[in-house]
Amino acid sequence: MKYWIYMGGNHFKSSFKLWQNFCIHVNKFVYICTMKSYLKKYKGIHPGIVLDRLLTKKAIPQRPFALAIGEHPQTINAITKGRRNLNTALALKIEDKLNLEEGSLALLQTYFEIEQEKKKTLNTPNLALLRKSLFWDTDTATINWQKQYKAIIRRVFERGNEEEKKEIERFYGSKKTITALQATKGKPYTIYRTKQPA
Repeated sequence: MKYWIYMGGNHFKSSFKLWQNFCIHVNKFVYICTMKSYLKKYKGIHPGIVLDRLLTKKAIPQRPFALAIGEHPQTINAITKGRRNLNTALALKIEDKLNLEEGSLALLQTYFEIEQEKKKTLNTPNLALLRKSLFWDTDTATINWQKQYKAIIRRVFERGNEEEKKEIERFYGSKKTITALQATKGKPYTIYRTKQPA
């Protein structure tokens, strides 16, 4: 039996077997496209949030689901809240139980970790240009560069060299730097004399 396949303006004669192969290819291509769009849609989001959405969508309670895959309910709860990372072994169990593509949740976890690393590097100035002695009393890895910007700007402009000042001004912007420097100008330290007893 012969079938006509219409593809891009060309007609092809085909047998049933070739038609089946073509359909499988189309299905795989369509599946790959949907998989890429699925990953693109959730890229950078914690896989636990995606898992929570899937469980809600399928009306599956967390506790029975956790027990069904042999995991503690607290673990699944922490993952769905985004407080805990999803390891590969658990991701495979979840994917198998929810009939997801193998590796999709593990891949989302990897994309999430990449996004977190990008955020860390974007939110810090070039630390190679800042001397460690400038922040002798704290670890530079624990500094919140956005929250503590006034103290950082003040310290660098009081004790830093020109290169460090330029880096801080580049990182925060001149407007924010000037605002922080003006806000920190307070009254000079004064010693008050106590009254002498009469």
